[in-house]
Amino acid sequence: MTVTQDQALWFQDAFSKLVDNVDRAILGKRHIIELVVAAMLSEGHVLLEDFPGTGKTVLAKALANTLDGTHSRIQFTPDLLPSDVTGVTIYDQGKGRFEFHRGPIFASVVLADEINRASPKTQSALLEVMEEGRVTVDGVGYEVGSPFMVIATQNPVEQAGTYSLPEAQLDRFLIKTSLGYPDHDTAVTLLLDSANRARASKVSPIIASSSVTTMARLAAEVHVDAAVLSYLNHIVSATRDHGDSALGVSMRGALALARAAKTWAISRGRTYVTPDDVRDLAVPVLAHRIIVDPESEFAGVTAEDIVSRILVDVAPPAYRAA
Repeated sequence: MTVTQDQALWFQDAFSKLVDNVDRAILGKRHIIELVVAAMLSEGHVLLEDFPGTGKTVLAKALANTLDGTHSRIQFTPDLLPSDVTGVTIYDQGKGRFEFHRGPIFASVVLADEINRASPKTQSALLEVMEEGRVTVDGVGYEVGSPFMVIATQNPVEQAGTYSLPEAQLDRFLIKTSLGYPDHDTAVTLLLDSANRARASKVSPIIASSSVTTMARLAAEVHVDAAVLSYLNHIVSATRDHGDSALGVSMRGALALARAAKTWAISRGRTYVTPDDVRDLAVPVLAHRIIVDPESEFAGVTAEDIVSRILVDVAPPAYRAA
């Protein structure tokens, strides 16, 4: 199916309304909200890593409230078990059979708060569902439905009692981003409204779950020229060969960037992807998938630096006249 210009404009309008709705709870961070909404419409997951008190949980709750579907929150702690996330099979004596009791992972939007505080065993319970949209309990698979999105948060400062997410887990997040502190004017606005301690509750649903699925399918049909895909692949390949990189971006990461670029393009009212769409999303989509060489990391090099340098070195394809 070819996306028409009318469909692209409808998508752009709906996307803008979604961002505006979430922006009622998170002020002054429109670009970050756009990234998170784009991830949802790309059928991906989001990792928010930032200092305490910057609004990570508020953003996740606000997005969940925007969607007229189910949402749940899982507070990750060291004693959390995999069955506390996925659910458990219990024998019903009255019926004489085992019945599956669904866990909080069965929701349209799942907030995994402080995900790095749970043990690796519990973290691994998310691997299958984030990749395949299903969980397997006692050999039986259960679909979580569509749409499905995990928004995880973690604190990069306090490391005591935490377990770093393994590379396989990080690779399943479409984007990783942070909110940062608000600017002066936004901070003053928030202080004036300090009596409101539940900003996310002000956000009301404006889109049905079925509409999110429809928008995701529409975004998947956006046209991508072979030259743009070649440019994307050159960027991904360069992360594997870069001197400061111990491990580059996987093919899953390349596919994630392609999906996200389609959504980003149609959210701008276009029916095709440009090299600028790829550049706009390269850092949030690719950086967290790179392992920096220990010596380079000690010298202060970050994964974001590596991606930024590659974007300078890799020349985009020239625009062709119609």
